[in-house]
Parts: sequence; C-alpha cells; structure tokens
Amino acid sequence: MTTPTYTATILTRISDVTEAQWDAHLPEGRHPFLSWRFLKACEASGSATEETGWTPRHIWLEDEDGTALGCAPMYAKTHSQGEYVFDHSWANAMTQAGMDYYPKLQGCVPFTPATGPRLLAKDKDVKIGLISTMVQACRDWDYSGVHLTFLQDEDLSVLQETGFAHREDRQFHFINRGYDSFDGFLASLASRKRKNIRKERTAAQDGITIKRLTGDDLKPEHWDIFWQCYIDTSQRKWGRPYLTRKFFDIMQETMRDDIILIMAFDGATPIAAALNYIGSDALYGRNWGCLSHKPFLHFELCYYQAIEAGIELGLPKVEAGAQGEHKLARGYEPIATHSAHYLAHAGLRDAVSDYLKRERHAVEYEIDVLGKHTPFKKSE
Repeated sequence: MTTPTYTATILTRISDVTEAQWDAHLPEGRHPFLSWRFLKACEASGSATEETGWTPRHIWLEDEDGTALGCAPMYAKTHSQGEYVFDHSWANAMTQAGMDYYPKLQGCVPFTPATGPRLLAKDKDVKIGLISTMVQACRDWDYSGVHLTFLQDEDLSVLQETGFAHREDRQFHFINRGYDSFDGFLASLASRKRKNIRKERTAAQDGITIKRLTGDDLKPEHWDIFWQCYIDTSQRKWGRPYLTRKFFDIMQETMRDDIILIMAFDGATPIAAALNYIGSDALYGRNWGCLSHKPFLHFELCYYQAIEAGIELGLPKVEAGAQGEHKLARGYEPIATHSAHYLAHAGLRDAVSDYLKRERHAVEYEIDVLGKHTPFKKSE
C-alpha cells in the first residue's frame, strides 16, 4: 500500500516494531496508554487480540528511504465493546438494511476512554498519510468504516479536513486550578458542598487505612487483590472483564512506575482498590472494585484520593473515566470529548453526519447546563 511519498505498513502486532521505534513518535511527556509497553501488554496478555474482537492493525508510515515518519494504533473490531463511544444504533441500522457493520477499523487505546494523540506524527502531511492509509485499508478490506475516539483538537481538525464526521460527548474531569492541597480545593467550594465532601470522607475513612502504592511499593500480591476487585465490578455490571489476569502481571513487570494503586484496608484485610495511571497532563482513573461494602468508599478511592494525588503530583487534571453525573458534586466538571468517523456506505454516512450535527448541539447544551451546577463558589 503506497502513496507517491510514503510507504504504509500494517502491523499485525505491536512487537513488529521495537519499543524505541514506536515511542519515538509519541509527543514529549508521559503518555502511558500510547506507549509500546501498554499496547504490547494488551496484546501479550490476550486482552486485545483477534480472539477478543480486537485484531491489531497498527499503521506504520515510512519515507522512500525507510525512515519512520509516523504511526497510529488501530484495531479491526468485530463488536463495539470496550470503546466508550457508542455506535450500536449505526450497527443496527446497517444490519436491518441487510449489510454488515463489522468488521470496522478503530483508532483508539483498547478499553481506555482517555483523550490523547491518535495520529502519532509531527508533520500534518504525515497525519494525512496515516488517515489516507486507514481509509484505503477500509475500502480494500470491505470494512464499514474508520473510527478514531477520544481525540485531541489537532488530530480532530485534520480528520475533519479529510472528510471525517465529528462526534461530541462529555466526561467529568477535575481541573487543578493551582491548588496546594485538598483543603485548598475544598476552600474553592460552596460551604454546603464542602461540608458534604468532608462528611463523605469521614464516613469512608472511618476504621480503615488507605495506601497509595506506586513503583517498587507495588508487589505481586497487591495485584492478586486488585484482580478480585476488578472481577467483582465486572460481575456486578453483568459484563465480562476486558482485561485478563496476565495483563496486571505485565503491568507489575513493565509499568509499575506509571501506576498509582489506591488500596483500602480494614485492619490487615484489603477491602477495595482503584487503579490510576500517571501522565504528564493528567492522572487517569481506570478501574476499581471492592470486596466489602462501605458507604462512600467508592467516592473516596476513585475521586477524592485521586484529586489529592493529582494535586501532590502537580498535574493539571484528573480524568476519572466515562459517565457519572454523580462526579459533578464531588468537584469534577463537565468536559467535551471528541471522536471522528468515516463510514463507507454513502447513505449511512450522510444520515450519521446529519444526526451528529444535532447531537453536538444537545451535548454542548448539556455541558452548559451541567457547568452551572458545579459545587464551586459562585462569583458575585
């Protein structure tokens, strides 16, 4: 698959290139989910594989001299699970019309609704080359479309220029406005909201010990406990776990310095845990679970402890994952998220594009309304 300037290769596994080769295309800073180590862990653990409906189809671009210019994490998907941008209605429409929606091409980090770069190249022309390769592969393989999710503005702009439709959704993020401590954050809240958070934290911490573990403080036995917590959450949500037990073993081996595991203990007995990843611009809350119910413990481990850790690390924000209007009262603000979509079928492409225009207006209105109900002090 070639263009006059670039040669494109489809990598059927991330280990077709080395860690140094892949990570050389990451922007400056710390990007745990886009790192070769994380993507390799998804594949090597059996979490993101053809058997689970996540067949690696990463794009690798080189110039005519064989110099690598850019890349993009991509997957051939046979379902829409683990993406957090829901297109099930589009799939149903094609099925009802007697056509196949799957496979499709998905540009994302598996099971991870965290905004970040998706077109890993510095040069805009190289990004366009990556996009052209995606679309051409979609046509060559007779796939229904190409979807890139949780996009930063720069990538979104290039994708829109090349004809991708723009979709908007929202999450709730904690924004660090230069707080020097959790108490500094509390001081910015309205009195009633501040008292409520203190009440929740007191109840959650009563009789338990909370530890934040990172780096060499993380031990294999901690992952044994976290796995039990993770499985409990999956079972209570009537779902199946996306990540395998082996994935967390690989995290211990290769990425423990990028992780904060927040654990709660009743005496010496662990009762809950929340997994976070450290980036340059955010602390990313990912998975949580509990083995013993305690009021407000979820809020404490997933939201308040994450805020404290983020402030201590001097990070601009905390991303606490998808969904959750209940985060609003706990200091997390509504933030727009973005995705871009190319659909091969012209009729569906036009219908979806029209729908997305109306959906964006609704999402923006919702964000505006929610933004008026944050717990912060109102300016006079």
